[in-house]
Amino acid sequence: QVQLVESGGGSVQAGGSLRLSCAVSGYDYYMAWFRQASGKEREGVAAWTSGGNTYYSASVKGRFTIFQDNAKNTLYQQMNSMKPEDTAMYYCAAYCGGYFGAWFNHQRWKYWGQGTQVTVSS
Repeated sequence: QVQLVESGGGSVQAGGSLRLSCAVSGYDYYMAWFRQASGKEREGVAAWTSGGNTYYSASVKGRFTIFQDNAKNTLYQQMNSMKPEDTAMYYCAAYCGGYFGAWFNHQRWKYWGQGTQVTVSS
């Protein structure tokens, strides 16, 4: 059984940094971070594969980094130079079905964590 538990959310001022963690059990191949702002659709932020490939949305590329600590079975997302538009609930996801090139589509992911809130103030 796949279980995902996020932590690390909070409030930060614009320009600041946060690191999100996702404790993972039962799976270790395709992982991703998504976010959902109030009134908006869930969007892909970053994705990671066990082969070491990483993918980012244009809005976070160069500011966010997704990585995994295999020894701790934990997926991370380091978020730097944060902006107010980064404010959202952030979710960890596992198991992407179909063509991985469409990783940013939340409908392709099977397992989800409960989410952690990130708020960036200007």
